[in-house]
Amino acid sequence: MTDYPVPSARARELVRGAYDVHIHVAPDVMRRRIDDLTLAGRFAAVGMAGFVLKSHYAPTAERAEVVRRAHPGIDALGAITLNASVGGLNPIAVEIAGRGGARFVWLPTVDSANQRACQAEEPEGAKPPMWARLQADLAAAGMAADPVDVLDAEGKVLERTRQVLRLVAEHDMTLATGHLHQDESVAVIDAALDEGVRRIVVTHPEFTSQRIGVQRQRALAEKGALLERCYTTPYTGKVSWDVWLGNIREVGPRHSVISSDLGQPFNPPVEDGLALAADRLLGAGFTDDEVRLMTVHNSRRLAGADPLPDAPGDQR
Repeated sequence: MTDYPVPSARARELVRGAYDVHIHVAPDVMRRRIDDLTLAGRFAAVGMAGFVLKSHYAPTAERAEVVRRAHPGIDALGAITLNASVGGLNPIAVEIAGRGGARFVWLPTVDSANQRACQAEEPEGAKPPMWARLQADLAAAGMAADPVDVLDAEGKVLERTRQVLRLVAEHDMTLATGHLHQDESVAVIDAALDEGVRRIVVTHPEFTSQRIGVQRQRALAEKGALLERCYTTPYTGKVSWDVWLGNIREVGPRHSVISSDLGQPFNPPVEDGLALAADRLLGAGFTDDEVRLMTVHNSRRLAGADPLPDAPGDQR
């Protein structure tokens, strides 16, 4: 049996009221360590507010509604990820997701042109993402879809992309950049702001296919986007803890949001993710207020939840 790290009582208390805005749990097309209904009970037990159900392949708004009805105290949020399985940049899929209550829209991840073209190798000893095997299976079966582009050949935002962004704004959903290249992220974030999108998060900028440098992260933060710091990225060896923590320090806690990206059978329990990240941050010298800002207040901002009494003044 694997021995996983256990969060401290201090970290548990600091993340009370937080949302984990990036988790992968059952039911899913890949094996997961826990299902969404069971997880809701565990989140309630540790005083967390809710979570965002992410799937690379299927919309999750209906699942989230079932969880909320079964566990009224936990705010489970649905999402859609614009990969080939939903038609890529499919405005109809986004509209239906929005009408169905989805709160997050991820731009392409596993089917993004950047992810497909990524030649970067995982660091030695890093655990590959679970979706890599499924993508290989689909390709072997002759079902590899074309990459999902967000820009045209000249680097301009496609009209189809803008149509999706207008729908994100219309339904007041949160936009996540997925596995886009950093240049794509800049262009799409500018377009999203033009179209009225209110909440934007740059998906795990330290991930292998992103590797966004500090200067570019600062530029994205200046546009109003939050930088998502996923616990699994350093935990599974895709980046060093020193780089992960250093980027947070350089860009600033005000511009960072902590998520877990947990749910894989070989990783720690999902309900422990934010608290484990909090312990790492505390050990690196971040203050209690900084940790609570990144785990609680900024996650609630992305979730569209009401700010807590101890939230910074600009969030109340």
